[in-house]
Amino acid sequence: MKIAGTTALVTGANRGFGRHLAAELLARGATVYAGARNPDSVDLPGVTPVRLDITDPASVAAAAALAGDVTLLINNAGTETGTDLLEGDLELVRLEMETHYLGTLSMARAFAPIIAGNGGGAMLNVLSALSWVSFPAVGAYSAAKSAEWALTNALRVQLAERGVRVAGLHVGYMDTDMTAGVTAPKSDPAQIARIAVDGIEADAYEILADDVSRQVQAGLAGGVAALYPQLP
Repeated sequence: MKIAGTTALVTGANRGFGRHLAAELLARGATVYAGARNPDSVDLPGVTPVRLDITDPASVAAAAALAGDVTLLINNAGTETGTDLLEGDLELVRLEMETHYLGTLSMARAFAPIIAGNGGGAMLNVLSALSWVSFPAVGAYSAAKSAEWALTNALRVQLAERGVRVAGLHVGYMDTDMTAGVTAPKSDPAQIARIAVDGIEADAYEILADDVSRQVQAGLAGGVAALYPQLP
């Protein structure tokens, strides 16, 4: 889809990757709603702040009523609690699932009819290389992102006939607040935002933004032995 002239809503747009996405869309001529739980925290000139908590159905409904001209939805809002599935706080596991899976689903259910009613458009779900591979320290996050990947695949098929193209962005670590404690190599979020928006403009269904994602995707064909060589 052509970005110039479109109207987009980016969730979690007050900081990190979401802010970079909003800035990239603005630079390409889009009108941008910036969703955040605290709209006063949105400091990007040119966007329209929208109060939005994707885990709150009333908040999602209010955002949909306000932003009825949207043709592009970017589901970026997320959390990373660093929760172990076996020993971590079960409430934090629920939070990961409520945010990444049910929150994304709530946004899709609210905005898919709006996008279709406006003549069609696109939806991008910000996923992760951890949608495909998991480690104990981020077990809750990976499980939630895997569920969101499955959700993305289902919506992609279901919404195609309604003129809504659903894409997934897979990326490794980006240099944002969420990964402040990570020492592994990190991508520049501004560059990943450009790659993501390029993918939307190219009508891509799946956007692999870095080498990590491409390597992990290739490993899927090799099964458990390829993804988890440390197992006996």
